[in-house]
Amino acid sequence: MIQLRGLCKTYCLAEQDVAVLTDVTLDIHEGEFVAIVGPSGSGKTTLMNLIGCLDTPTSGAYRFDDEDVTELDSDGLAVLRRESMGFVFQRYNLLGNASAAENVEIPAVYAGVAAVQRRERARELLTTLGLADRLEHRPSQLSGGQQQRVCIARALMNGGRLILADEPTGALDSRSGAEVMALLHRLNAQGHTIILVTHDHALARQARRCIEIKDGRVVADSATRARADEALATPALFTSVGGAGSADSADSADSSARFDIDAAARHSREPEISVSELIDAVRMALRALQVNLFRSVLTLLGIVIGVASVIAMLALGDGSKQAVLERIQAMGTDLLIVRPGARGVRISGEATTLVAEDAQALEGLPNVAHAVPEYSAGATLRAGDSDYAANITGTSAAFAEARDWPLRRGGFFSDADVRGFAPVAVLGQTVANNLFARGVEPVGRQVLINNVPFQVIGVLAAKGATSSGSDMDDVALVPITTGRVRLFGKRHVRSIIVQVHEVEKIETTQQAIKALLSARHRREDFQIRNMADVLDAAQQTQESLTWLLGAVAAISLLVGGIGVMNIMLVSVTERVREIGLRMAIGARMRNIMLQFNIEALVVCSVGGVLGVGAGLGAAWLAGEFGRPVIFSMPPVAMAFTSAVLTGLLFGFLPARRAAAMDPVVALSAE
Repeated sequence: MIQLRGLCKTYCLAEQDVAVLTDVTLDIHEGEFVAIVGPSGSGKTTLMNLIGCLDTPTSGAYRFDDEDVTELDSDGLAVLRRESMGFVFQRYNLLGNASAAENVEIPAVYAGVAAVQRRERARELLTTLGLADRLEHRPSQLSGGQQQRVCIARALMNGGRLILADEPTGALDSRSGAEVMALLHRLNAQGHTIILVTHDHALARQARRCIEIKDGRVVADSATRARADEALATPALFTSVGGAGSADSADSADSSARFDIDAAARHSREPEISVSELIDAVRMALRALQVNLFRSVLTLLGIVIGVASVIAMLALGDGSKQAVLERIQAMGTDLLIVRPGARGVRISGEATTLVAEDAQALEGLPNVAHAVPEYSAGATLRAGDSDYAANITGTSAAFAEARDWPLRRGGFFSDADVRGFAPVAVLGQTVANNLFARGVEPVGRQVLINNVPFQVIGVLAAKGATSSGSDMDDVALVPITTGRVRLFGKRHVRSIIVQVHEVEKIETTQQAIKALLSARHRREDFQIRNMADVLDAAQQTQESLTWLLGAVAAISLLVGGIGVMNIMLVSVTERVREIGLRMAIGARMRNIMLQFNIEALVVCSVGGVLGVGAGLGAAWLAGEFGRPVIFSMPPVAMAFTSAVLTGLLFGFLPARRAAAMDPVVALSAE
C-alpha cells in the first residue's frame, strides 16, 4: 500500500534549515497494524502527516497504491485523503456546532454522496460504536471516549482503508483508552490498515509491527505479533463498546456499508459541487451566525443600512422627480412662452414691448393652436364680508384649453365676452375657498375686484403648485379687454402663451415666432421660453439628484461590505483548526472557498432581505408624512442583488485565504 524511499522533511526556522526526517525508507502493506513510536520531537507526527498527505516531503519518493504522491497537487492530495484515509486525532477535532451524526457525515459530503445515504451510513456507524442514543448530541455533550468514537466513525465514513491514529488515547482515561485500542484492533481484523502514532511503548507493543523513530531516523522496525494476538483475544471489550449485537454483526454492517460508500466515492475522483454540499454550507453558515449572534447582528446592520438606504433614497428621489415633472407638465409641455425684453438686457420697470395684437398675429402661424395674451396684477377681491388679495389675470377665451386647465364647475368666458368687455370672472380653487364658505356655490355670485363688480361664471379645477412652489390656484381670470379697461389701465401684456399642435415641430415654430415678432417690432425686444426644454432640464436635474442619492446609499452598502470582509477574516482566524480538519478529511480548495463564500453570501442575503423590508418601510413612512414616494421593483432588485454581489466580492478574499492554508499548520493551531 505505502512505499517510502529516502523520505526527508526539512523546515526553515529563523533562516536555518532544520531536518525533521532524514532518509526514511519503509514499506507498509495493506491490512497491517503499525505503531510508530518515539519521544516528543523525534519526527513521528511529521512522518504520519507525510503518510496522511497532510504535508509534502522535501525530498524522497512516496507511492500510495503505486501512485506517485509527490506528483499530486493540493486538490489531488485532498482526493486521496478523502477516498482512502481516515484520521483519528488526540484532540478529536470535532466541529463544536454540529451534532455527532453531522460530524461523521462531513467526509461523505466532500465525496458527493447523497444526503440520505450518508445519513444512514453515519447512523449505522455510530450505532455500531455504541452511540445510537447520541446521534444528535454535540461534542460538548459527549465524554472524551464518546468523542473519540465519533472521530473513529468519521474516519470510517468513506471506507477508511488506511486509518491514521495520532495519540488516540492521549486525552482519555485508561478504560476509554482501552476501548479505543480494542476498536482499532477490531477494525484491523476487518481489513483496515492501521498506523498508530504514540510515545507510549506499551501501546506500541499491541501493534503487529512497531517502527521506532529517533532524531528523524528509523532506528528499529520489528513485529510484536504476540502482543497483537493477545489484544485480539479480548473481543468482549469491543462488545461492551458497540453495545449493539455481536461483533460479527457489527463486522457485517461495517463491511457492507463501507463497500457502498467506497464505491460511491470512487465513482468520480472529482465530484462536482453538489446540492447537498451547498445545503450543508448554508446550514453551517447559519450556525456560525448563531454562535456569534451579537457580532453577526452588527455585521448584518451594515448591509441592512446600505440596502435600506438605496431603496428608501431611490424611492424618495423618484417620487420627488415625478412630483416636479408633474408640476412642470401641469403648466404645459407643448407651450412656448413669449415675454417682453431682449435676452441679456436688464429691464427697469415694466417692459411694454408686447401687445394683445401680437397674439392675434401669432395665431396665423403654422403649427400654432392658440396664442393667449396674459396680463397679471395683484388686486383685492370681496364677496360679502370676505376680502382676499389674489393675482388677477386678464387673458383670452383660449386660456383654459392652452393651459390644459379644466373647470371644476361652471364655464369659461367666450370670445364674445372678450370682445364685449364682459364683467365676468373665473376663480381659481384657492380664491374660491377663501371668498366663499364651505357649501356655498360661487358660480352665479358677484365679487368685487378693486370695487368693480364681476359675476363669477366658473371655478377652475385644482392645479397645485409650480416647480418653484407658487400656488397656481391663487388666481382669478377675467377677459383681457375688461381687465385692461376696468382694472389694469394697461394696453400691453406681460406674456403670450403659444400652444403648438405638434411638439416635434416646436423648434421650427419657435423660429417662426421669432421672425414674425422681430418683423412686427423691427427689433428683437422679446424672449421665447420653450417649456419642453424646461421639462428636459428639470428631468436631467432630478435624475442627477437621484443618482447622487443612490451613490450616497451605495457608499453605505460598500461600507457594509467592508464590514462583512472584516468579520469573515476574523472568522477565518478563529476557525483555523476547523479549516485544517476539513482539509484533512477530504475538502479541496474549492470546497473551503465555497464554505466561506457561502457564509459571506448568507450574511449579505439575510441582510439584504432585512434591508429591503427596512427600506420599503422607511419609504412608506416618509409617504405617510406627505413626502412623494414611488415604489418600483428595479431599485429593490438592484439593492438586493448588490447585497448578494457584495457578499461574493468581499467574501472572496477571506475564502481564498482559508483555502490557501497548510493543513498541518491549520491543525496545529490553538
